[in-house]
Amino acid sequence: MRERGPSARRARALAAGAAVVTVAAGLGVRTVADGDLAKYAGDALYTVLICALVALCAPRARPVVVAGAGLAVSWAVELLQLTGAPAELSRRSAVARLVLGSTFNAPDLLWYAVGAAGVWAVLATATSRRSGPGPRTSASR
Repeated sequence: MRERGPSARRARALAAGAAVVTVAAGLGVRTVADGDLAKYAGDALYTVLICALVALCAPRARPVVVAGAGLAVSWAVELLQLTGAPAELSRRSAVARLVLGSTFNAPDLLWYAVGAAGVWAVLATATSRRSGPGPRTSASR
């Protein structure tokens, strides 16, 4: 069921903007840094981008759901690299190389979690500010 109304449209617009900013940040990191810093920042930003796409598709999802879905997709893609299928696809397509990667690297799993944790923290803070003072709601968890 598609959610309608000004708040869903606003949430989708914010998620789309976050996706664009995340891609720009990833490209920026690659231009000013190299080595492990660029690689692991890219891993965290990969998960942030996936979270933004989840929020775009499900604008009313709770922060923990958005972050958890982004982390699950990131980990699934990384674990899929153990099969060799992404490596084969990456040899044929630059897009596949960007989306799927090619080689499993265990530390990437940690950096995906860092990205998801950052998304959760930002969304949970934004959600608690919107709901105003008082006890935390289940929407912020």
